[in-house]
Amino acid sequence: MKRKYIYIGLFFVSIVGLAIVQYQYLRIGLNLAKVQFGTRIETAAKVIKEGLEEDNKLTYLVGQAMQRDTTFFKVSIDSLENVSDFFLRDFIGEQLRQQGIESDFTYHLLAKDSSYILSSLDQFDDLDDVESYPIELEGYFADLLEKPIVLELQFNNLHKYYLSKLNGLTFPSILFLIGICVTIFWVLRTYYWQSSVITTTNEFINNLTHELKTPVFSIGLATKILDETASEKQKPVLDIIRQQVSRLSGHIEKVLELASLESGKSVITLKQVDLKPYLESLCSEFKTLISIEDGKFEYELSGEEYLVNAEVFHLENAINNILDNAKKYSQNPIIDLKSYTKKSKLYIEISDNGKGISKDDKQRVFRKFYRVVDGDLHNVKGYGLGLSYVKKVIGKHGGKVLIESEEDLGTKVTLIIPIIK
Repeated sequence: MKRKYIYIGLFFVSIVGLAIVQYQYLRIGLNLAKVQFGTRIETAAKVIKEGLEEDNKLTYLVGQAMQRDTTFFKVSIDSLENVSDFFLRDFIGEQLRQQGIESDFTYHLLAKDSSYILSSLDQFDDLDDVESYPIELEGYFADLLEKPIVLELQFNNLHKYYLSKLNGLTFPSILFLIGICVTIFWVLRTYYWQSSVITTTNEFINNLTHELKTPVFSIGLATKILDETASEKQKPVLDIIRQQVSRLSGHIEKVLELASLESGKSVITLKQVDLKPYLESLCSEFKTLISIEDGKFEYELSGEEYLVNAEVFHLENAINNILDNAKKYSQNPIIDLKSYTKKSKLYIEISDNGKGISKDDKQRVFRKFYRVVDGDLHNVKGYGLGLSYVKKVIGKHGGKVLIESEEDLGTKVTLIIPIIK
């Protein structure tokens, strides 16, 4: 439960941190957009100023409107102002567009003493968000009116305009942030759902196996009682029953141990031991066992001692699982075990002459309940728990398991365990 809240807290901290970083990037982008806009306005203002300095058709038309002189055009004052406004706005807008400025604008033509001369017909209603950029005009207009003239360009709600220029940064950032949130939420939801399923499964397995231990014990006890009065013909049958009860009991213990390991319970208590005597005893027993089944087993334990932090019971079980697999998956088993120390690690290599494992199966053999199949049939009995158990045990010892195998060329399993210097 504590880990759950740590993950959730880490998730929210990461999202808030990412949002803050994106906000800072957005602020930097807005500042850059503002600076870029100012630079473009300066360039456009220079061109506009140069275009309105000379005596040409546009300046003459605007000049007549500024003087309200309709002698030449023979039209009303309103018509003259409308026409001059149309052509002047078109000229200013073209220069702004050439510099990449497409924001709405208005203008005022003012004398430098702030007296009104001429304005664009369309004006902004809300003057709170209006920003002005004055351009001091020289040449034709100043000479015509005999006073300095200023062209004041006005832009409304430039902050929104800057944001529109950052759409390529803003919207993808928001979308990716939402995508990350949705993905992480889905992953966490799936993770906790799977954890719940695993917990429920392990509880079921624990309850079931504990219930199975009672009849197994009863069968074993009954077998011992019957053995005292059994005839010679009955004793072989009782031996078979005893062997199968012992085998079933071993399977139950293995399932219980694996469930305990996966639940995170501290079922392994490590202590400092010299593993070499235990490994020698294990190899000697296995050599005797496999000789009965016409197999061959050789072992070589290099070095004087294998000082490791380990729980011998589980470590012996893990090694026995590997040896048992090597025997089961070989028709005429030839098995070699080599152990040695190298760079503060204990290496236990177990190789066999079995049918090997395919490349795809090598990625799956450590999964719980997974078993390599031959066609559509399992030729070897088992439950697919052995290698899963081995990986869990070696992992609890701070080590790892490596598999080298090719089909029909045998398999080599290497257990690597840290040693105490």
